[in-house]
Amino acid sequence: MAGAEHRFATRLNSFRGGGSQKISAVDAVGVVAAVEGVSAVELNYPQHFVGDGNRSVLAAADAAGLAVTALNLRWDGPDFVHGAFTHPVAKNRELAIRNACDAVDLAGQNNIEHVILWMGPDGYDYPFQANYRALWDLEIEGFRQVAARNPGVRVSVEYKPSDPRRTSLIRSMSDSLLAVQEVGLDNFGVTLDFCHSLMAGEQPAAAAALALRANKLFGVHLNDGYGLADDGLMVGVVHPWHTLELLAEMRDSYFVGTIYFDTFPDRVDPARECAANVKTMRRMLALLDRVPVADLRAAQAGQDAIRATQLIQDLLFGASND
Repeated sequence: MAGAEHRFATRLNSFRGGGSQKISAVDAVGVVAAVEGVSAVELNYPQHFVGDGNRSVLAAADAAGLAVTALNLRWDGPDFVHGAFTHPVAKNRELAIRNACDAVDLAGQNNIEHVILWMGPDGYDYPFQANYRALWDLEIEGFRQVAARNPGVRVSVEYKPSDPRRTSLIRSMSDSLLAVQEVGLDNFGVTLDFCHSLMAGEQPAAAAALALRANKLFGVHLNDGYGLADDGLMVGVVHPWHTLELLAEMRDSYFVGTIYFDTFPDRVDPARECAANVKTMRRMLALLDRVPVADLRAAQAGQDAIRATQLIQDLLFGASND
């Protein structure tokens, strides 16, 4: 299962602190750059481009030797409380789409290959609140407009089953791939977030396999949690088996994109936490190098859960004498 090492990126806001101790996005870039093994950063749009100047954070990343591998859309503030692409007021929908198109323009101008749409405001909270077919049509039209803005920039939807809405419109990998099919543009795909996938009741590797077989997995956000909420814990601390299986699925399908650590080190040192994520990833990828592929494939062909499990456990704990 040998493969090339991935580029690792991290969440800039994890390094900014909070309250009166909060530092600027530009200053946070310098802290990220000091973490060994991290060679990229992904930025929130428009959040990280307000206050410091439109291009200063990009200049800081370039000066620090960090690639900017994606812009992540955020729709904050009162204009988008009731939705982004599905807002009931047309001018708010138009503003949301314009913001996303502006991000695509900025990405195209700065050789940033990917724009990620997390549609947190789009969904509903009560039965009978919304016309579901109308919401879906609005969402697809928004996706199509943004992706069509520049065919050279990849655009993806990052799904999540809930939060902040009680029910999100794009809840799962299946929802996302249906949207991808209806948008019908080559540069529109899906980003999988590990915690979001757990929240959706998915097996992350199985969800990734659906997107990979369609060549539509554009981004992977790694973290961990207990499955009920977006916990943002360190990689592999709760679901090491699921994480390892996801990495194996990505390797089998030759996914070579950026792996982004979308974690929330609120009560631990963010630089140490990020370094731990890099170390975990390197350990897991090295473990995959030693997987007896033929034996595993034979076990999977027979759907032999015991044999497949023991093969992986032997790598971690040593071969049993039984």
